[in-house]
Amino acid sequence: MIEITNLTKRYGSFTAVDTLNLVVPKGELFGFLGPNGAGKTTTMRMVAGILRPTAGTIKICGIDIDRDPIAAKSRLGFIPDRPFIYEKLTGIEFLRFVAGLYAQEGQAIERRAAELLEVFDLTEWRDELVESYSHGMRQKLIISSAFVHRPDVIVVDEPMVGLDPKAARTLKDLFREYTRRGHTIMMSTHTLEVAQTMCDRIAIIQRGHIRAAGTMDELRSNAERGDEGLEEIFLKLTGDNVVRELAEVLDG
Repeated sequence: MIEITNLTKRYGSFTAVDTLNLVVPKGELFGFLGPNGAGKTTTMRMVAGILRPTAGTIKICGIDIDRDPIAAKSRLGFIPDRPFIYEKLTGIEFLRFVAGLYAQEGQAIERRAAELLEVFDLTEWRDELVESYSHGMRQKLIISSAFVHRPDVIVVDEPMVGLDPKAARTLKDLFREYTRRGHTIMMSTHTLEVAQTMCDRIAIIQRGHIRAAGTMDELRSNAERGDEGLEEIFLKLTGDNVVRELAEVLDG
């Protein structure tokens, strides 16, 4: 599980994330949404241990990531929004390398890596250098690397970027099965339809603050939006005025 308490990140006088509090329990797929610049990616990178908070605490499976980062990160897999990979490694070498970072090797990892490559249609590319991979193939390899050491928690920022429809469906099924088995996923995405259909609960952040959090029914109640979808709720909470201003510009 993920526990976030009074999490704050400042850059000089600018506060990107302001005293954020969240709990993502075991077995939940949690959506984290917000407009550009709202603090989503900053929060995700702090949870993943890439950025250090200005204040507050983050616990992964009860382990404080600041006090014991190695133990906390050993329970964590991270899928970034951009697939940066060592290009002079082959696909299988990259998965072995990532597994080695978690002190895992041997036949079990070889089987695990082969299974993940097969799931994402990368088997025939396993011995090709990553520099020859397309953007979508790199994204699938990054996703595979997040699962190769069997973490308890996955933090994922914009997982569908660059994926073809088949790979996107495979990833959705993988996420559902992963949480069904008791693991935890915290996912940031701009694709509201994906969030609405996949996530157990959703939080909407704006200007570093949580505007609302809960199930779809709870978000509808919070936004006074009846039976409307997530897009209408999102706009109500973060940008209805922008939509009106756009209409005025076009009409004017």
